[in-house]
Amino acid sequence: MAEFLYLYRSGQRWNPSAEESEQVMQRWMAWFKELTASGNLKDGGQPLEADGKVVRDKGNTVTDGPFAEAKDLVGGYTLIEAPNLERAAELAKGCPILQRDGIVEIRPIMKLDI
Repeated sequence: MAEFLYLYRSGQRWNPSAEESEQVMQRWMAWFKELTASGNLKDGGQPLEADGKVVRDKGNTVTDGPFAEAKDLVGGYTLIEAPNLERAAELAKGCPILQRDGIVEIRPIMKLDI
């Protein structure tokens, strides 16, 4: 099995009502439960805060971030295991962020022999 990182991207932060928030959380928990039951969830990850910093120019420039020039923000991540990228993509189709026009970026984790 290979490891893949899901990065959850959305065009903007969402400010749901308490009821909407509960419904969305239930959909996320149901999806994580499915991934766990299938043996594909390695680490459920965490949501990310809206603020951050970006370091560039060989460390000489630090700006507010994350990636203020980007149209979408990374809102969180999850680590999964799957036999290949195609299966990882198939598993991502159940992600609740897709119901809010968000996207799931899937990145294979490169193994380094250190």
